[in-house]
Amino acid sequence: MLILAIDTALDACAAAVLDTETAELRARESLPMKRGHAEALMPLIARVMQSADLTFSSLDRIAVTVGPGSFTGLRVGISAARGLALAAGKPAVGLTTLSAYAAAVVGQSKSAPVISAIDARHDHVYFQIVAGDGSQLVRPGIVPIDEAIAASQFGAPHLVGNAANLLAGRWPKDAPQPVAVDAQPAPGIGWVAWLGAAADPETNPARPFYLKAPDAKPAALPPLAAQAANS
Repeated sequence: MLILAIDTALDACAAAVLDTETAELRARESLPMKRGHAEALMPLIARVMQSADLTFSSLDRIAVTVGPGSFTGLRVGISAARGLALAAGKPAVGLTTLSAYAAAVVGQSKSAPVISAIDARHDHVYFQIVAGDGSQLVRPGIVPIDEAIAASQFGAPHLVGNAANLLAGRWPKDAPQPVAVDAQPAPGIGWVAWLGAAADPETNPARPFYLKAPDAKPAALPPLAAQAANS
């Protein structure tokens, strides 16, 4: 199976092509960035596809991170994945950034839970906990950091995600200490591809997984415009 993976959810613009038959990434590229995904993504995908020596019609599916993350970044990646999938006549699958972070370390230790944490700002994190074998312990959500560190009840964890250091810095001193802290600005694009290979397109659609409403709100209409809109 040939899978094009795309990630623009957080602080990277990345794409890769996975060949599951050889268990290798035929091509990949990741650029660190907080803004500018819309301008960078399509040229980056073109370079990756050229490096992999593939046409879009030869792909079997397209995988994309669907959140949580930047609202703007998510829209860029999901729109690109949907458009390419439609043009190529291939399925598009969506994977959460929380699961992509966890995938890199699940299985390393059967006894250590894996806590994925993404900075949601305002002293909150997007948060998920899986057991060492990948089974879910706490479903994805958005919680205050003080509530997130209550996860110490599950034992010494492996902390992953761009908020891993936030949790580690406030981890209770009298609790089992984290066995590892992997604070990365974005999940590895290779893991997005592998999750995309395993996902069922019917139950993992390429649509946003926000967990909270946007911070930005529509500007209020001037009084006369508001009266006209309500008339």
